[in-house]
Amino acid sequence: MTGNELAALGIHPVKSTAIRPVESATVCPWGLAGDRRWMVVDADSVLVTARELHPLFTITADTPETDARVTAALRLAAPGVEPIDVAQPEGDPVPVRLHRHDLLARPADPTASDWIRRALGRDDLTLVWCDDPTRRSLNPSYSRPGDHTAFADGYPLTLVSLASLSRLNDWIVEEALLRGEQPGPALAVERFRPNLVVTGAEPFAEDGWQRLRVGNVWFRRAKGVDRCVMTTISPADLTTGKEPIRTLARHRQWDGTTWFGIQLVPEGSGAVAVGAPVDVE
Repeated sequence: MTGNELAALGIHPVKSTAIRPVESATVCPWGLAGDRRWMVVDADSVLVTARELHPLFTITADTPETDARVTAALRLAAPGVEPIDVAQPEGDPVPVRLHRHDLLARPADPTASDWIRRALGRDDLTLVWCDDPTRRSLNPSYSRPGDHTAFADGYPLTLVSLASLSRLNDWIVEEALLRGEQPGPALAVERFRPNLVVTGAEPFAEDGWQRLRVGNVWFRRAKGVDRCVMTTISPADLTTGKEPIRTLARHRQWDGTTWFGIQLVPEGSGAVAVGAPVDVE
């Protein structure tokens, strides 16, 4: 199948922080280079996301993969605090927990964690880095031996279709009008935090995609993306509403959850760029 195109690329250097749009990216076996290699944990070494701490969305994290002017491993910026450059951690890995996954990560320099605490107003937070994504294996029900990722929820990349988003926004408007409500602004694709955004396909055609090529790099589908209340948080003003979960529950609910987008595993390495053809096998 042809006629599809890569409309946007997104990297998330620190999990749950602001999405960094890029024009091109390097695909590694565990995902896009620089994507979700860092995360914030609490005093129990458990992942903290914007679901619990909305202001994480206000932190801008950049790496050399998202901004060529960055020479440190990571640069952090946020309202009300001075930016900071963070070096690649060199200490021994420590146990951390990401959802159901017990992993290892290297704590950042204390000055970086102090910065995170000031920016977010919590004194129990630590910034950690995934030094070796190959230590983490994936759910064998949807992966193969040798598949790995860093701090993504489950699989290396997520893909969303603009046509599917348009259909979802249409449903949201239709149902608001049926309830006698004034529809709000259309949801932006950033609500779904995708790595790859595709245009040209029919709405929800991606549900049936099993293997696809972006430029010269092949990917296979792991599974659909089950959506949580994270999508109901506005990255712009940090308010929480009922959409898109309310509408997805009417139109895209099965197996006890709501679905939007697909998760992918790379079948090799290489470069991808906005505008590249997306060929579906």
